[in-house]
Amino acid sequence: MNRLDFTPYRRSTVGFDRLFDLLENSSRAGTGDNYPPFNIERRGEDAYRITLAVAGFKPADLEITAQQNLLVVQGRKAEEQPAGQFLHVGIAQRGFERRFELADFVRVDNAGLEDGLLAIDLVREVPEAMKPRKIAVNAQQPLSVVATPPHSEAA
Repeated sequence: MNRLDFTPYRRSTVGFDRLFDLLENSSRAGTGDNYPPFNIERRGEDAYRITLAVAGFKPADLEITAQQNLLVVQGRKAEEQPAGQFLHVGIAQRGFERRFELADFVRVDNAGLEDGLLAIDLVREVPEAMKPRKIAVNAQQPLSVVATPPHSEAA
């Protein structure tokens, strides 16, 4: 069993409890159900897309719920009587629930179902009050918002 111990980091940091809890919970939940398969894509500086393979589900069978820091996607199929007798059932028709932890200020922008793929677009919008500001020393000038430099991505 691979269990990460964040105790040394918890001792020397303040306010990162939620991050460490998320990491510990995700390592415990890693053995769960992998249905339906999904992709998470970064589409820009503050834009993301989650794509789930939900073949056989109609828009009425899907429910997307966005809460603070949590996105829940549920699929529930109505019981249908087959026209014939199945000799082999290989296409999953079971219901599902998929949960995604979202960072602060991430909201659902759009959701669409096409060709059996459910695409959920997410956008991170940091409020003006949370952006860094320059503070003038001994001056009567108002505060101004600092332009954040582009993030450098590590390989």
